[in-house]
Amino acid sequence: CSSLEVLTSPEFKVAGALGPVTSLGKNAPNVSDQAIGTGGTNLWSIGGIDPGTTIAVYFDITNVSPVPQEKRRFIQFLTKYQHANGTTRLRVTTLCGPWHNPPTLPKDDPMAERQAMMNSPVRMSFDQEAAAVLTARLAVHQTETDEVADVLRWVDRSLIRLCSKFAEYEPDNAQTFRLSPEFSLYPQFMFHLRRSQFLQLFNSSPDEAAYYRYILSREGTTNSLVMIQPTLLSYSFNGPPQAALLDAESVRPDTILLLDTFFHVVVFHGETIAAWREQGYHEQEEHAAFRDLLEAPQADAQLIMDARFPVPRYIVCDQHKSEARFLMAKLNPSVTHNSNLDDGSGGGGANQVNTDDVSLRVFMEHLMKLAVQT
Repeated sequence: CSSLEVLTSPEFKVAGALGPVTSLGKNAPNVSDQAIGTGGTNLWSIGGIDPGTTIAVYFDITNVSPVPQEKRRFIQFLTKYQHANGTTRLRVTTLCGPWHNPPTLPKDDPMAERQAMMNSPVRMSFDQEAAAVLTARLAVHQTETDEVADVLRWVDRSLIRLCSKFAEYEPDNAQTFRLSPEFSLYPQFMFHLRRSQFLQLFNSSPDEAAYYRYILSREGTTNSLVMIQPTLLSYSFNGPPQAALLDAESVRPDTILLLDTFFHVVVFHGETIAAWREQGYHEQEEHAAFRDLLEAPQADAQLIMDARFPVPRYIVCDQHKSEARFLMAKLNPSVTHNSNLDDGSGGGGANQVNTDDVSLRVFMEHLMKLAVQT
């Protein structure tokens, strides 16, 4: 049996952990009264551990008075496990970092507070990828006790509070809203999280939903981000494969798309590519370049599947066919059947997404409007 114990310096306490863990009920002095996930302890049992197992640990700052400038914070992770050769091993990982004391500000001056936040090292050291995964795990955990609609509202409120505190803007002027590079991707992570299979259970059985959520709770940051915001590669005659936006505009008749959602690997052929394949052009020697274009995404998909456990489902589909839904459902619906009603651009294009979900552009417009409100 494996276990994880977390020790901290006195200024903050352990609120809990999320992942494949069970509480061992050790109520140490560094355990917070506020429980997040599996809380009330600083020692957990891990049912099984491998090099890819990742536990999310949440902390609660308890020291409200200023900390001396030279004071450092310490966290120590004690991981005990049984190796394959039968020996019991203890791995101790110790982390050290500085504290930041917010400057003394005049009371009832929100502008001074925001200006101080702009120059804060907390803002400059924000890890938006790790934060997105930690938020996703916490949201998924809340679905065990709360309605999904309530969890979505919590995600929205958390995002609005974050942007209100760390974005640059003039009060009540959404046109001046700006996010620094440390925060610029976080809203779109939350946009895709809201639409993901972790919070949207339509067309998922209870077993599937539990499986998806369990895998998210134990994978690392990179794999978790692929689950939240899948990666998309575009293959065409114009050059080597290129990363494409996860957007309906990326669907083109003369390209092949490779979508990696972690649980599915989808090779999507555009309408023209599929027609050429059906006519057998790839079997003719003078069209060797087309044959290579067809084979490239399939070879890359095989590399992804060979390196991943559990092995994802492999799907090969064509534009406008039934299995194309596996790709279309993940795209930002920038073009829908309602687009001509929204902006006059016309929604009759071949790459439209038939959904009532708002696009990322509309989502960001609403976010900016709410974040700058005084």
